[in-house]
Amino acid sequence: MLKVGSSAFRKQSLGILAIALVLGGCAASSPISSETPESEAVVPEAVASPETGEAAAAEAIAQAPQSIEPVTLVEGLEHPWGMAWLPDGTMLVTERPGRLRIIREGQLDPNPVPGVPSVLAVGQGGLLDVAVHSQFAENPWVYFTYASGTARANQTQIARARFDGSTLSDWTVIFEVERDKSDGQHFGSRLAWLPDGTLLVSIGDGGNPPVELDGDLIRNQAQNLGTRFGKVVRLNSDGSIPSDNPFVNTPDADPAIWSYGHRNIQGLALDPATDQIWVTEHGARGGDELNAVQPGSNYGWPVVTHSREYWGGQISSEQSRQGMVDPLVVWTPAIAPSGLAVYRGDRYPQWQGHLFAGGLVSRDVRRIELDASGTVINETPIDIGQRVRDVRQGPDGLLYILTDEPNGRLVRLEPS
Repeated sequence: MLKVGSSAFRKQSLGILAIALVLGGCAASSPISSETPESEAVVPEAVASPETGEAAAAEAIAQAPQSIEPVTLVEGLEHPWGMAWLPDGTMLVTERPGRLRIIREGQLDPNPVPGVPSVLAVGQGGLLDVAVHSQFAENPWVYFTYASGTARANQTQIARARFDGSTLSDWTVIFEVERDKSDGQHFGSRLAWLPDGTLLVSIGDGGNPPVELDGDLIRNQAQNLGTRFGKVVRLNSDGSIPSDNPFVNTPDADPAIWSYGHRNIQGLALDPATDQIWVTEHGARGGDELNAVQPGSNYGWPVVTHSREYWGGQISSEQSRQGMVDPLVVWTPAIAPSGLAVYRGDRYPQWQGHLFAGGLVSRDVRRIELDASGTVINETPIDIGQRVRDVRQGPDGLLYILTDEPNGRLVRLEPS
């Protein structure tokens, strides 16, 4: 397992060096991309010829490190949280105070979309993630997660509404955490479509001590299959429960549960090439995690954890246990991960299959490279300079970022 802060990083050369070797066969010094970590320069071997030189040069370019520039497209978003695209390229962006915004052709519509009801915008709560139905042309539904209730009694809810391009209608709650909790912490709550048309939703564990449920610390509910706290749930598009969920036939278990033992997942992404689900979740004091999630699995919180209490005390003496899944990356100190994408486009060919994890505290995006077995072999920070709330791959094959600020930005990573 790669531990952030260790020396298990690699440095790669710029494409200019690879091209020089391919076309001229010469060994020459070359600048090293400032965005890659230090370790070693690796250059593919090739011999140029009239027949093969052009193809070999193209291959060298494809394998060279990617240099990018973060470009601000839109400003003036108030604590944006999630983004999604309609088939025509229109972008929908949620603002945590309770507004849905439209960005068309790079321009922010000054008027919020009508039809969003009041949400609980307290602490970490508010209008959170957004997702467009996977077959929007036939089913013009937009899905939302948000906090509902009061500061003393609240829950995460999932709703959908019809969208005609300008207005939401038929807002309907299709799923909720049935038990109320107090305080404004740990709502989750990311959305991700699976290839079979079902929807994954991450739900937080309910909060930090001293928040309780039924006389016990509420975070312990992450291990309780009878509640929805600290879980990933899987739903049909209408909010009903799929009959093949892993705990459908388990006595006293909530049939919506897909995986459990989570603290507060705010990064959730499907790799469309492998169907693997990846999540990033907040630890407490340190111990943020990257996990490869499988249905029915237990990810340990709070029985096993690399986190410590915010005041410094130990949460658990165990960091691993048989029957519980270990994280692939542990971030200590915390980066406060939020927003996650798996890159499968053609605009950054060197980054195929890499993960991109946003960091609120670290104010950057972590590019995470995997080997063929799914093991993390490299991590590189891309500085953004503001709290990163969401990271998504757009329909144009570029990566987009939302920053969590009173004057939040939409940023695009452009190849340079």
